[in-house]
Amino acid sequence: MSTTQSERLRALLEPLVSSQGLDLEEIAVDSVGRKRVLRVVVDSDTGADLDRIADVSRALSAKLDETDAMGSGEYTLEVGTPGAERLLTEHRHYVRATGRLVRFQLAEGGELVARILKADDDGLDLEVPGVKGRKATARRLAFDDITRARVQVEFNRKDDVSDKKDDKKEEEA
Repeated sequence: MSTTQSERLRALLEPLVSSQGLDLEEIAVDSVGRKRVLRVVVDSDTGADLDRIADVSRALSAKLDETDAMGSGEYTLEVGTPGAERLLTEHRHYVRATGRLVRFQLAEGGELVARILKADDDGLDLEVPGVKGRKATARRLAFDDITRARVQVEFNRKDDVSDKKDDKKEEEA
């Protein structure tokens, strides 16, 4: 996709996505055989459920139909969310990933896997998990020290003990 087409599509679609209370995260046009697929990725601080995705999809489809932004050929519109192992590229992505485990590629070389505790304008407060029975440690990481960051999927995340106690108290009440 040419930069010109990407910029035109973003300029056309971003106001519509914003009016639905969502952020336009990504636009991609791919060729699949003879057809093209326009993939639009949206998100918000509170997430995007299926109803919101359907609403924004209908709005984008109507807008694209009334313009020639995609040209005269056939295409398929796909609207979705970033997914579980999303790449963090904007400040808002780090804020949304608070509490999540993230793999960081560091500017100095190497990598770090840590949980985001807090994101502010300058960087992140992290909890680095302990290894082999050791306790977790706190670490501060500036945004300038990060070259790449991706959320990690956790299948065996252990819930906070205080959360379990609160749940048990609610069950007993």
